[in-house]
Amino acid sequence: MPESSSPAPVPHQPSTGAPVIYKEKLWPNAWMWIIAAGVSGAGILVFAPISAAAGYTAAAVLFAIIAVLLVLSTPSIVVTDDALTVGRATIERKFVGAVQQFRGEEATAERGTRLNGLAYLCIRGWIDPVVKVDITDPADRTPYWLASTRNPDQLTAALTRR
Repeated sequence: MPESSSPAPVPHQPSTGAPVIYKEKLWPNAWMWIIAAGVSGAGILVFAPISAAAGYTAAAVLFAIIAVLLVLSTPSIVVTDDALTVGRATIERKFVGAVQQFRGEEATAERGTRLNGLAYLCIRGWIDPVVKVDITDPADRTPYWLASTRNPDQLTAALTRR
């Protein structure tokens, strides 16, 4: 699922070199790789009438392209003492407000019916839990960030630690 097309948060200049408190990559899970392999297998069907070798070559090339795209589009969540980075967005920690985590139906509601159209999203359909981070910067129209995470307890603890 792509990142939100809503306006990106106002860019902030975080300090550099701060030690990392929490880091997570939102890698695709196993069924995403199975789907990639299945889609790649379509290359065999398309090129098999030409030759079996062309079909297998097309499948391998398709899988390589899909794998590279999946890896390159995998966002990270990084928390330091100075900044929070989620995907391509970074904000100084002094502008991070309340942090809440949601799972199951509550997470679905946060991604759907309760979603604010101005929120920054970095969500992945293959990761159920989400963490909602309120943004307190008065110059930023973004009310909160909503991010998928496999470790909501650890991310919440890292963000609430001062």
